[in-house]
Amino acid sequence: MGKALEGVKILDMSHVQAGPTCTQILAWFGADVIKVERPGVGDITRGQLQDVPKVDSLYFTMLNHNKRSITLDTKNPKGREVLERLIKTCDVLVENFGPGVLDRMGYTWERIQELNPRMIYASIKGFGPGPYEDCKVYENVAQCTGGAASTTGFRDGPPLVTGAQIGDSGTGLHLGLGIVTALYHRTKSGKGQRVTVAMQDGVLNLARVKMRDQQRLKHGPLTEYSQHGEGIPFGEAVPRAGNDSGGGQPGRILKRKGWEKDPNAYIYFITQAPVWDAICDVIGEPGWKTHPDYAKPPARLPRLNEIFGRIEKWTMTKTKFEAMEILNNYDIPCGPILSMKELAEDKSLFATGTMVEVDHPTRGKYLSVGNPIKLSDSASEVKRSPLLGEHTDEILREVLGYPADEVAAIKAAGATTPPKKAAAE
Repeated sequence: MGKALEGVKILDMSHVQAGPTCTQILAWFGADVIKVERPGVGDITRGQLQDVPKVDSLYFTMLNHNKRSITLDTKNPKGREVLERLIKTCDVLVENFGPGVLDRMGYTWERIQELNPRMIYASIKGFGPGPYEDCKVYENVAQCTGGAASTTGFRDGPPLVTGAQIGDSGTGLHLGLGIVTALYHRTKSGKGQRVTVAMQDGVLNLARVKMRDQQRLKHGPLTEYSQHGEGIPFGEAVPRAGNDSGGGQPGRILKRKGWEKDPNAYIYFITQAPVWDAICDVIGEPGWKTHPDYAKPPARLPRLNEIFGRIEKWTMTKTKFEAMEILNNYDIPCGPILSMKELAEDKSLFATGTMVEVDHPTRGKYLSVGNPIKLSDSASEVKRSPLLGEHTDEILREVLGYPADEVAAIKAAGATTPPKKAAAE
């Protein structure tokens, strides 16, 4: 079985999380991702949040699988020569530097087009063109400026960021889609193009149901939000709604058996209209099926707190898996709150490749999230991340075609090693 992106070469000049997320998923599908790193330093995440001393951190290893690493001093003339040959050789360049950094290095879009008219130049920035375009952005800033934080949390509490990395990793996935789209377009046009995703834009796209609700507010209250049933008026902007469902079917996170000691002893329960009768039977309220206050969805909306309070009395008598088994028998939508520990021990996730164990030469075995996208006729595997500069010679020889004497000259010029410090006088 072949790999979908086999033969595609990607010049990965990205770092930290957003760009590496993008290039990693392309590498999983077979692209040859060549990660350019500073000699002696590398991607800053190699040394961040280290759990084991003097080895690459999980932050780095879990975002840089299947890649090759070359160290390159791009301020060194020989280093720039190598970089330009990489630009001429590769199909895609990915970067997430601060605004204007690559331009100041001399590699504007126009210059890159001169070097390689077929190059797809893919960038992640914090903001698109506008008043904030020169501002630096990180994960939580993106969540805050993209509308996620203002709509996450409880109505009487502050805005909250989510544990899912929708700003960094979410934007990286958006960029990956843009890249494969541009690659397909190139098969017809023969030309490369720029692909840009702003982190603010990526988060806003993922929060689009809240922009839906913002427009609905002009025509009346958001009746599926619990505050409507509590008689609390809505303001001008979409409020935080706790764990209310974001769709048209009311839902809540409810306690289950053992909640007093287990912080994750909860289950998400949705009162989907087509299975309302089954819900009434399961929780022991058969009279609600015909009672005018509960029988129809519009009648239930002002009474959601009461309804979910009654359902919670039932869920508190069951473990989350007992409740799930019973509810699934009636097609009642629900889901247990799973901790990271539970997910790390879930054999079914390992069977599908969603979770994998990876062996690393310096840190040993560790767990990682694998490729969440499954293709029926294209292989995908997870290989360990590269050591710093591990493939420098290999890339110079096999990808760029330098003979042995030129490889030696490049190394002698200091293009692949840290700059030497001036001797103290």
